[in-house]
Amino acid sequence: MNLCSPSEFLSFLLTVIPIKERKPELAKLETVDCGKPLKESEADMDDVISCFEYYADLAEGLDAKQKAPISLPLTAFKSYVIKEPIGVVGLIVPWNYPLLMAIWKVAPALAAGCAAILKPSELASVYAFNLLAPVFMTCLELGEACREVDLPAGVLNILPGLGTDAGAPLASHPRVDKVAFTGSTTTAIKIMTAAAQRVKSVTLELGGKGPIVVFEDADIDKAVEWTIFAFIMVAKSAVQHPALWCMLVKWSEKIKISDPLEEHCKLGPIVSKGQGDCYSDHHIFPGAQGDLHRSSGAHGDLWSCSATTREELLQQRRLCRKEHLATNEHLEKGYYVEPTIITDVTISMQIWREEVFGPVLCVKTFTTEDEAIELANDTHYGLGGAVVSKDLERCDRALQVGAVWVNCSQPCFCQAPFGGVKWSGFGRELGEWYLPKLSAISWMIIVLITCYILFAETQKPGI
Repeated sequence: MNLCSPSEFLSFLLTVIPIKERKPELAKLETVDCGKPLKESEADMDDVISCFEYYADLAEGLDAKQKAPISLPLTAFKSYVIKEPIGVVGLIVPWNYPLLMAIWKVAPALAAGCAAILKPSELASVYAFNLLAPVFMTCLELGEACREVDLPAGVLNILPGLGTDAGAPLASHPRVDKVAFTGSTTTAIKIMTAAAQRVKSVTLELGGKGPIVVFEDADIDKAVEWTIFAFIMVAKSAVQHPALWCMLVKWSEKIKISDPLEEHCKLGPIVSKGQGDCYSDHHIFPGAQGDLHRSSGAHGDLWSCSATTREELLQQRRLCRKEHLATNEHLEKGYYVEPTIITDVTISMQIWREEVFGPVLCVKTFTTEDEAIELANDTHYGLGGAVVSKDLERCDRALQVGAVWVNCSQPCFCQAPFGGVKWSGFGRELGEWYLPKLSAISWMIIVLITCYILFAETQKPGI
């Protein structure tokens, strides 16, 4: 049963939108929450507001689509469709976009008339205490905003906690009708297994190893700019234009690594020690896959394959980091990772094939379009990828991913569907495409004359 119709939810969605008045406060909390630069958090808050407004507009039109008629070949019957909320939806979001990805899931759920249980990441949902008072993080602030506008009790529930304690029960609970999860493929498999026991609907947006394919006819300056932007924002592998890597190194020297609240910061700390360990020497440079050596670099480290022993490599990298930290003492007070560019990788290397959720970029050259496409698609993942070329037809046919960015990388819009293929998940969020996944559709059919007369007429030739 609906707690509210979509049009009634519209009023609540529009009432929550005044969070735009609290944008500076929420942006700062978001930065404290996950370590991203303040400028990025401010842009995220703009996207939060846009997403609310978009789904408020869609909700307004949903009532008008109720009881949409179906044309049938027999005039003896009348038919229409009834759309109802699927029920209670469990929404599990990651740490890298704490509030924005929460809104990506909450806004459409409310617009469809569902009750929602939002489980933020345990790395971005805790109380941060100082000597004076507790500081509430952004997902909890969302819940507080909804309570202030008298959203009916039970419609939106915020459930902070560990994955095993809070996330796992959402996947297995008999009264949770759907789960939408953004996170790792490993966790997604566990969620699918639990949900399958209840034949429960699941939407998954998972990891990626997205290629950026830069062809020779590309605007090389723009290609470098977008590549740097992508590999700071999320981990990327690049299949590249022959002149690209030298310019990437120069651009990496401009990246300001600092306290994320500082002006002009481009790269803040990693969210936790556990996540930071993913960038350790042993993860980035596994010895079983060949040896590497540092060839040049400033803020960013540029590495290429060599016969240098692994122990020498790690020692060089530690010395480089020590020198870097000596001129940036504040970097010792957080889990900071310098941007790392790796050249001359082979396709068998772990660093080329597996997701590294941070500023690590692999660079590999190609000679033909077929080789570039093969390199780009030779991955288990398929979330998103970019093609930089003046040949738009080539861009259309290149990548096996859920989102293809042409002559850019990473822009997302709440009006467009987002999701992956292969190990990057299934189903789409955002846009009007997500709302049907949050609805239960019933087919109503009404007979306009008695069944006896209909039977008699259809059987008449045989009497």
